[in-house]
Amino acid sequence: MERHSLLNSLQLTLPEGQGALEYPPVEQVLPQFLQLFASVGAQQAGSKARTGMVRDLFAILEAVDCQWLLGGRQGNSTPLVLRDLVVALSTYAALPQQEHDGGELPSKDPSYAAAADRAADVSLVFRSILAKMEEAAKGSEELGCKVVGSFLCQVAGPMYIFAVTHAAEKPWSRPRTRSLAQELLEGLLQVWGCQSVPEFLRGAAEDEEGWFAVVMQSLKPELTKETWQRNPATKHVFSWTLQQVTRPWLGPHLEKVLPPSLLLSDDYRIENKILGVQCLHHIILNVPGADLCQFNRAQVVHHALSNHIYSKEARLMQIVLPCLLDLLPILERAPGRPSRQPPSAVPSDKVLRLVLTHMEPEHQLALRRVYAKNLPAFVERLGIHIARHLKRLQRVIVGYLEVYDGPEETARLAMLETLKRTIQHAWPRMTTRLAVLLQALLRLMWDTVTDRSPTPEPVTAALLQGATECLLLLDRCSHGQVKVLLQGVQHSCQDDRLRECLRKLEEEPVESFIPTDPKREF
Repeated sequence: MERHSLLNSLQLTLPEGQGALEYPPVEQVLPQFLQLFASVGAQQAGSKARTGMVRDLFAILEAVDCQWLLGGRQGNSTPLVLRDLVVALSTYAALPQQEHDGGELPSKDPSYAAAADRAADVSLVFRSILAKMEEAAKGSEELGCKVVGSFLCQVAGPMYIFAVTHAAEKPWSRPRTRSLAQELLEGLLQVWGCQSVPEFLRGAAEDEEGWFAVVMQSLKPELTKETWQRNPATKHVFSWTLQQVTRPWLGPHLEKVLPPSLLLSDDYRIENKILGVQCLHHIILNVPGADLCQFNRAQVVHHALSNHIYSKEARLMQIVLPCLLDLLPILERAPGRPSRQPPSAVPSDKVLRLVLTHMEPEHQLALRRVYAKNLPAFVERLGIHIARHLKRLQRVIVGYLEVYDGPEETARLAMLETLKRTIQHAWPRMTTRLAVLLQALLRLMWDTVTDRSPTPEPVTAALLQGATECLLLLDRCSHGQVKVLLQGVQHSCQDDRLRECLRKLEEEPVESFIPTDPKREF
């Protein structure tokens, strides 16, 4: 068999009496390979020399059997050497360090192209190592699951981080690199006996500890305030890994995942803010509220999210508002919080006041749509206490119903839903606001039926339906006053669609409005 140039470079000789062996023992090859790979001479020789060493190592691994790689009975130190090899090759294929996070990365950066080539070579080496371990686990009894398990415990964490780094479709990856990295990740799961990445991270059985803690510990040095911006892949590996672990497995690791998430959320770049808020939202949904309330963690998260409400970025606000909505119940159920507080001190009231303050003068359509889509959930969250905000909420609803919102009419449809839920919760207070709301709804219906813009017919029908439902609710809570005010309008209306809406209102029997919760008090 060919004696590869790597072995010649290592200047290894076969032990006496073992001439039948094709290669020297692994205990000689790997340590000397690591020394040569890290030597100053190899670094000065440039990337071609190191690339050749990696490819020669792959050829050797492909040629040997599993007993050679695992060291047979004498391989007590081999797992540690193999771990050092995996770490060294991962570092060799790492992305170039950055002085600061520059945000969007150029996909045609030559340094990323070179890193992708190195990652492809390293993926082949790692895949070959896993193949030998899988062969050993299925074959020899001497090299059974215990021996293979000791090897996997040393290399699984670094291999996972490497695979996730290069399997994602990012500026630093290429199609071939992504394919090889995905195969490596699948091979790692197969050798470990897992069906999915979440199972690998959390553990297959209830009493089995997964690899999540190990991965987070490995990422910790790169997720500090001083280091996280240097490697553009670290934040993506952290975010993707975090979102694979759900309740109840995430709770014990709260201290490991909350600080990096807050760090990303507090960055000045929108992309990092979004990534951080997504991580915080996942934590809120998958960590027990009691754990979040310890040491005022929930208050810290609430403060970080509330600062984002002042942003004018619609894509950021789109994830901040749902995150806040899921955090508010945890804050308000926190131990030690007074059961009865003034409206100015209740978190839900404070957040809604802030949102309405920003909504009222907002002119960006994209941001108006985001606000409007989330407002019905705030009304549901406050329930009957929405009555505290009716004055400002009415101004916002009327103002948003007046403005055309494009073909999809996202904001106006959401405002109709908001008005409907507000009437359902605060129905005794609606009579005094009947004139303003009735005028706004009729103007909306008239604008809709006379609209000459390219609004799809289903959207037009949804607007008319939503406005009609609001009129019906207003009529019920005002004991038929809407019918009285609109007497004769149906007969003078010339549009068939508008006449049909008014006919539904006129035929509706007058009933007292019955709240969904009879215990509610105003």
